[in-house]
Amino acid sequence: MGSPSFHELKKQASFFFKEKIKTARLALTDVTPAELLTEEATDEDTWPPDTRTMGLISRAAFEVDDYWRIVDILHKRLWKFDKERWRVSYKALVILDHLLTHGPERISEEFQCDKEVIKEMTTFHHLDQGRYA
Repeated sequence: MGSPSFHELKKQASFFFKEKIKTARLALTDVTPAELLTEEATDEDTWPPDTRTMGLISRAAFEVDDYWRIVDILHKRLWKFDKERWRVSYKALVILDHLLTHGPERISEEFQCDKEVIKEMTTFHHLDQGRYA
């Protein structure tokens, strides 16, 4: 058995510190678990939010306080759409799509003001370094 590589140690340390920061934010600030989950689900990571996470967010959206926090994060993520940091807005759309089918009915009314930015996103095409769509 070999010792863990530097990359593996770095990955574990990063995860450890992220968890500690999350715990501190929950304890010391006015952030809720649903708010943290929504922020994580719409981050710059290359992976889309998983079904379990989207289910937790949609259930939390039925609580009034969490509803407004989730909606606020999604509005901010959608309005920050640009061609370089597109993943954040794309993930916000994925969460919004899930909320439209599994969340409170008022979600559709709440995001009427974001129609223009969503229309702008429909014309966006991403090409990776290999120039593949």
